[in-house]
Amino acid sequence: MLLRVNIFNTSSNLPLLAAVDKGYFDKRGLTIETQNTPNSDEQRAGLSSGKFEIAHAAVDNAVAMIEAAHDVVIVSGGDAGMNDFMVRDEIHSIQDLRGKLLAVDAPNTAYALAAKKILKLNGLLENRDYTVKLAGGTGPRAAAMVADPELAAGMINPPFSLSVLDKGLKSLGSQFDLLGPYQATGAFVMRQWAASHADVLTKYLAAYIEGQRYVMNPANQTEMVALLMTRFKLTQDVANGTYAALVKPGSGLAPDARLDAEGFKAMLAIRAEMEGMWGGTPPAPGKYLDLTHYDKALQE
Repeated sequence: MLLRVNIFNTSSNLPLLAAVDKGYFDKRGLTIETQNTPNSDEQRAGLSSGKFEIAHAAVDNAVAMIEAAHDVVIVSGGDAGMNDFMVRDEIHSIQDLRGKLLAVDAPNTAYALAAKKILKLNGLLENRDYTVKLAGGTGPRAAAMVADPELAAGMINPPFSLSVLDKGLKSLGSQFDLLGPYQATGAFVMRQWAASHADVLTKYLAAYIEGQRYVMNPANQTEMVALLMTRFKLTQDVANGTYAALVKPGSGLAPDARLDAEGFKAMLAIRAEMEGMWGGTPPAPGKYLDLTHYDKALQE
């Protein structure tokens, strides 16, 4: 069966790429067609209109869809984002961002909200102390920050957070260090599709989990670094650094692609605070999740 899977072109998808290369989907009778999205708006619109079956991205996007009355459900975790709060070289502290532009993908989801929370913790508020500008997903956003001196800050993850270090950007700290646990990338689908394709979804998740295990196995480091170099056209040093970020406990890939319950609650709390949703009090996570297919996949 053909499954269309929509992703951002970033290293967090290494488990998916590895699972394809190692034949984990093939042996379960699945053929994977990957689609790269330029930004989260296109991805959300594509999922709701049936242009693909499965999305991998920051699961806050799924929460935003559900709150906008799209019947979406999160079916697995993936990673904690591996983001760094990146700034141009002339920025020496977060206070230097007063009057500057923050580069984001979409202004009201995921890493944009995390960046706004970091700025708020340092006394800076949107539209009072800084403004946001749309700059696309992580790769395009990193390129935009390099090219446009007005884009002073943005959240960027590997490999781009490493490849821009010699192009006028630097990190003021990782999201994990600045904010703590956070549920970033995960898989989400339309709930009706999940219900009518339960066996297929379980097989997909089982293959994905197998790919995640393969990537995180230290015995496969050399092979995975080579795959990163090939797929993302990286130098050896950047690929090595990217792999190290992927397997870093806490901030990198989650073992077995598990959803981080505390990180998910933290993500909801950031949305509640920064967007003023739910009266500022985050809801219980259950309405956004269906991990039954994931639990069955673990048993394969």
